[in-house]
Amino acid sequence: MATLLYVKTSLFGDNGQSSQLAEKLIGEWRQRNPQGQVVVRDLIAEPVPHLDAARIGALFSAAEGRTAEQQAVLDFADQLLDEVRAADLLVVGVPMYNFGIPTQMKAWFDHLARAGVTFKYTENGPVGLLEDKPVFLLATRGGLYKDSGVDFQIPFVKQFFSFIGLNDTREIYAEGLNMGDELRDQSLAQAREALAAQLQ
Repeated sequence: MATLLYVKTSLFGDNGQSSQLAEKLIGEWRQRNPQGQVVVRDLIAEPVPHLDAARIGALFSAAEGRTAEQQAVLDFADQLLDEVRAADLLVVGVPMYNFGIPTQMKAWFDHLARAGVTFKYTENGPVGLLEDKPVFLLATRGGLYKDSGVDFQIPFVKQFFSFIGLNDTREIYAEGLNMGDELRDQSLAQAREALAAQLQ
């Protein structure tokens, strides 16, 4: 049975543009995979804790001498990782907030990046350890950033996924969403067309 992991990151919930594009993509995927399973990781409704000294210490702790609190942190990180491993594809909402990704998404990244588990360093540089799979990145922005030289968001997201072994990223952009109704509607229509084309 095919499994899709939807990572939801919009502060505006289902009203967010990235959420609405994701629902469109997921709806079309369901039509093609009627027996498929959709797993939702809502990083806004259920935030992943941000790293602090205790939490990062738990992630690096050795099994011997690990406290119950540290084990709970590892178990939670393993749960997040198991969701990614079990999925056949990921759909990730990536709204732009102040030129970057939502802070909740960064916290999720910080629990996935684990040396010896999702990546390793070699004499030729880092190697991702996860099995590759499609990752749809739904990038929604109020302004125009793609190919402008000041898009620090999607290149970072692609770099992160590649770092852990997920190289098949597919970017869908909806830009200029706060630059007037005409541009917004045109951009969203183009994004919906791009989504449909990706699933052909």
